[in-house]
Amino acid sequence: MLKGFKDFLLRGNVVDLAVAVVIGAAFTAVVTAFTTAFLKPLIQLVSGGGELAGTFVVNDVSFDYASFINQVITFVITAAVVYFLVVYPLKAIQDRRRRGEEAGPSEPTDVELLIEIRDLLKEGRTSGRDQV
Repeated sequence: MLKGFKDFLLRGNVVDLAVAVVIGAAFTAVVTAFTTAFLKPLIQLVSGGGELAGTFVVNDVSFDYASFINQVITFVITAAVVYFLVVYPLKAIQDRRRRGEEAGPSEPTDVELLIEIRDLLKEGRTSGRDQV
């Protein structure tokens, strides 16, 4: 079980996942800053400018639709980048592997499996002698 965990860590999946989370959070912050600094003011200008631009008031309650549109645009940009830079390339790699154009993870050879079995049998014999 420990060997499997070590192989998982050394395969790079954990590191790749950590890097993806950090880069994704940083990218989302950049997109949010862009939409807040540039697109939201544009939405407010298009809706008439002034103090209440991008909002409407009903019974003294202000509804800020410019912020909602801004967040929708942030979501769409972030989702598009994740799809085109992560999902689509990984799908292409998986398709190539299925067609046999790219080698997948290598399976252990018969010799490696036999060596592992031998080592496990040796461990079983030595631990049995200690108990007697």
